[in-house]
Amino acid sequence: MPMEKTNVMRILEQKKIPYTAHTYPHEEGVAVDGVTVAQAMGQDPECVFKTLVARGASKAVYVFAIPVADSLDLKKAARAAGEKSIEMVHVKEINALTGYIRGGCSPVGMRKAYPTFFHETAEILDSIAVSAGKIGCQVELAPAALLALTGGTLADLTV
Repeated sequence: MPMEKTNVMRILEQKKIPYTAHTYPHEEGVAVDGVTVAQAMGQDPECVFKTLVARGASKAVYVFAIPVADSLDLKKAARAAGEKSIEMVHVKEINALTGYIRGGCSPVGMRKAYPTFFHETAEILDSIAVSAGKIGCQVELAPAALLALTGGTLADLTV
């Protein structure tokens, strides 16, 4: 059965950015942790990035993409964003802010273009995988293409 195209895939194709789509088994509507996703796809967890949405002290929204096995360091994230402090947005806000649900949030194709930061290891990887915009689907692409598309910045973001 062919994979259903997501908006993320359509955006990548429209911008002529090569990618490889991956699927992994999941229960409909149930988010799984990123390490499990990486293992299900046969990928190194260092090359699979999760997308986190946070809000700064200024109330501005930021997107942080880090390897799935790592944790976001809120102090480092605040420093990267030029904020006094950063806190994760509540799960119930994710859809309204991004158009995605928890577990299917992608740095590509959000409702608005938020300042986006990728963990600095992205630049040394040949490819990284991020959510394709729905649970059970990932896209793998060159980090430079992803950074250019999202206007992303590299920073030290993890604990």
